[in-house]
Amino acid sequence: MLKCGLLSKKNEPVPLKSISVEVRVQDHVATVSSTLQYVNEEERPLEALFVFPLPADAAVCHFSAKIGEQEIVAEVQERETARDRYDDAVSSGQQAFLLEESKESPDVFRLSVGCLSPGQSAAVTIIYVTELAVQADHSLRFCLPAVLNPRYTPAGSAAGIVSEISSGCGSVPYTLTLSVHVSSPKPISKLESSCTLDPLVFLHSDHTQATVNLSPGHMFDKDVELFVFYQDTHQPSAIVEAGVATAPSGSLMRDPVVMISLYPEFPEEVMSSLATQGEFVFVIDRSGSMSNTRIESAKDTLLLLLKSLPMGCYFNIYGFGSRFEFFYPQSVEYNQDTMDQTLKRVKEMKADMGGTEILQPLKHIYRQPCYPDHPRQLFIFTDGEVFNTKEVLDLVKHHAHSHRCFSFGIGEGASTTLITGMAREGSGHAQFITGTDRMQPKVMQSLRFALQPAVVNISVDWTLPDGITVSTLSPPINVLFQGQRSLIYAHLKGESSGGSEGTVTVKYSLKDQPVTNQLHFCLKPTEETGLAVHRLAARTLIRSLEQEERSGDKVVFGIRSNIMDKMKSRIVELSVQAGVSSVHTAFIAINKDSRQTVKGPLLQRRVPTQARRCVAPIRGSLPARQCAPPIPGSLPARRCVAPIPRSLPVYSDEERDVISKTEAALSCQTESVGKKRAAPDPPKDPFLQLVSLQKASGCWELDATLADVFGKTEDELTNQKPAQVDGSVWATLLALIWLYGCKIEQQVEWQFVAMKAASWIGSQKVGDLSQCVCVGNALLGCHVTKQTLGI
Repeated sequence: MLKCGLLSKKNEPVPLKSISVEVRVQDHVATVSSTLQYVNEEERPLEALFVFPLPADAAVCHFSAKIGEQEIVAEVQERETARDRYDDAVSSGQQAFLLEESKESPDVFRLSVGCLSPGQSAAVTIIYVTELAVQADHSLRFCLPAVLNPRYTPAGSAAGIVSEISSGCGSVPYTLTLSVHVSSPKPISKLESSCTLDPLVFLHSDHTQATVNLSPGHMFDKDVELFVFYQDTHQPSAIVEAGVATAPSGSLMRDPVVMISLYPEFPEEVMSSLATQGEFVFVIDRSGSMSNTRIESAKDTLLLLLKSLPMGCYFNIYGFGSRFEFFYPQSVEYNQDTMDQTLKRVKEMKADMGGTEILQPLKHIYRQPCYPDHPRQLFIFTDGEVFNTKEVLDLVKHHAHSHRCFSFGIGEGASTTLITGMAREGSGHAQFITGTDRMQPKVMQSLRFALQPAVVNISVDWTLPDGITVSTLSPPINVLFQGQRSLIYAHLKGESSGGSEGTVTVKYSLKDQPVTNQLHFCLKPTEETGLAVHRLAARTLIRSLEQEERSGDKVVFGIRSNIMDKMKSRIVELSVQAGVSSVHTAFIAINKDSRQTVKGPLLQRRVPTQARRCVAPIRGSLPARQCAPPIPGSLPARRCVAPIPRSLPVYSDEERDVISKTEAALSCQTESVGKKRAAPDPPKDPFLQLVSLQKASGCWELDATLADVFGKTEDELTNQKPAQVDGSVWATLLALIWLYGCKIEQQVEWQFVAMKAASWIGSQKVGDLSQCVCVGNALLGCHVTKQTLGI
C-alpha cells in the first residue's frame, strides 16, 4: 500500500484546487478529459496522494502534467518498474507523477504527485474512454463519479484502498467545471442530468451535435450523471476505426477494429408468455449506511417483488452486513402461507448489520443445491463498496452456469465495478438507483428480464470479403435480453480484394425456436473517432486476460506457471501498445529538469474526496440536495433537463443563500436530534396498500381495507357488485380497473401484479365481464376497456 500521511488536525491546506472536465460523446462512446490543478501552499516540498473513482469499464489512455509552460507526457510501463522510477525521482528531488489502478478494484485510481516546490502549481490531465450504458427509458447514461466512500474491508484482510474523507458536512476544497459535446448520426432528442445544467445548444439544424455545461456551484455531494436521448436508439450499428500506421505490423493498434452494437428483438409470441418457474433469491444490504430511506425503499421493493412472483416458484431472502442471515435454510415454495410469513419478517428488517461483506453470503447461496427446472435468479441490492471486488466477481463467474445475477447499486457511493461486474459475470443486468430515483421501476424491469426465457446456443458468425480475417476480442456472448444492447469488439486483419461490406450474424435459440439477427456494415473506417474504439477493444481484451490470469493462479496454487508469466507479459505488452491502463502497468511522468536539493522530509498529504452527507434526510423533510424545484408538467424531479427553449427558475443571491442554509441545516442534523424531533410518519401510499392486499394467487378479497384504497366504503363496493360474480372476482376486477385508470404512469411497477390478477380472473370461468367493467368504471370514475385489462 502506498503510504501517505492524513490531513493534520490543524486542517492544513491540500494541494488540489480545481477539476476541469471536458466530455466528448460520439454516439454511445464518451472520451473524457479531466484536468486537476494542484498548488503547493506548504513551506516545504510536497508529496500528495489523490484516490478517486472512474467508471468501471473506463480505459485510461492519457496522462500528462504541465508545470509552468513545460508539459510532461506520461508513458505506460510495467507497474513495479514505474513505481521504482517514481520513488527514485522523488528521492532525488525530481518532480514525478504516478497514476495506477487499484489491484483490488479497477474503478479506483491513485494519483501520486511527488516533490512540488513551495508555491509551485501543476496541472495534471487524465483522459479516458468509456461506453455509455443503455437505461430503461432508452437513454444513454454518462456518470462522472464524485464520491468515493471508504471501502469495507473484511476482518483479517489487509487494507489496500484508503481515501481520506472530508470531515463533517463541509465541502471539499476544490471546484468542478464540466463541458459536454455530443455528436451522433442519430438526432439528439434531449439531455437530462442529476445536476443543474446550463441551456442546451444545438450546433446544427439536424440536431446531430450539441453542447451543454454544468451550472456553477456543484457541491460534490453526488455523482454527475448525464442522460443522452437519441432518436432510434435501439437501431443496431457498427463503427470501423482505422489503426495507426506506425504501430508494429500485425498488432491490434496497427489494424482496423470494429465495434458492433446489437439490440436483439425477440418474437412477440415468445415474449407474451413469461416464465412461471424459477428460484428467486433476494440479497439485501443491511449495513448501517442503508438506514432510513434506503432500507424503507428496499422493503417496499421486496413487497412488489414478492407479490409479482409466479405461483409454484421458489424464493428466499438474505440480509448481509459484516455478517449475514437468511429467512429460510433453503428456498421455499411460493404460496400464500410462505408469502405472508415472509412479508411479516420484511417489515421488521433494519439496517443494523454493520459493514458490507458480500462474499460470505454469496458462498452460502452457491453451496445450496438448485431445484430442477427452476433456474436460480439472484437479485443483489447494495449501496456500498467492498475491498475484495475481484474476489467477489470471480466467485460469481465461477457459478455463472447455475444462475443469473441482477445487481442494483443504491446511491452515489456504490462501486460501478462491483455492480456491473456481478451482472456481467452472472449473465444478468445491472441498475443504478441514485438521487431521487425510485427503486421499484428499475427493479421490476430487471424482474421482467429474469422472467424472460433464457437464450441458449448463442453463436456469432462473420461474412467478410476475401483477404480479410476477423479475430473477436470480446468474451463470448452468454446472455441476451429483449431490447438490451450487446457489444462485440473484433480485430480486422488483411486487405480486401474488392468487397467493401461485411456482415455479422447472431444466432440463438429461444424456447426451442431458432432466431437469427443480422447486421450489414461498411468496412470503410469511420472518420474522427480517434482511437477510442481501439482503446476500448484493448481494455476489453485486457480485462478478459486479467480474469483468466486470476483463475489460473488459483489452479496452480502457489506455483506461478510459465503460462501465467506469459499471460502477464501479454497484458503488459497490450497495455503499453494501446496506451491503456491495466493491473500490471502504470502511467509514469518525470520532470528531469526539476532536480533540486530536498531539505528535510517531504510533507505528505492525502487529498480528501467528498463523503455522503452526515445523515440521510429525515423522512418527510426536504431532500438533502435538490437540483431545482420541479417545473409543473416537466420530467420527474430525479433529473434536471438541459433547457431547450425553457430554462429553470433563477434565484437571487439572497434566496439562494436561504436555500443553501436550509439544506445544510437539514443534512447535518445528527441521529440523536432526529430521534428527539422525529417527523410524523408519511401517509401510506394507496398503490403499495393495494399491492400489499393481493393474495399470492393474484386475487383480492372484498373488504373494508380494499375499499379504503379506493376512497369508498365496503358497503359501496358490495352494493354495486353484479350478481354474476362473487366478491373476490369483483374485488380483483376493481383493483385492475383502478390500476389502469389511476396508476397507469406506474405500470412498469405493477405489470406482473396485474398479469397475475387477469390470469386468476380467467381461471374462474365467469363468462363475459363487459357489464362488470362498465359498473366498475362508474364506481371508480375510470374509463378503461375489458381488452385493456387483459381479461
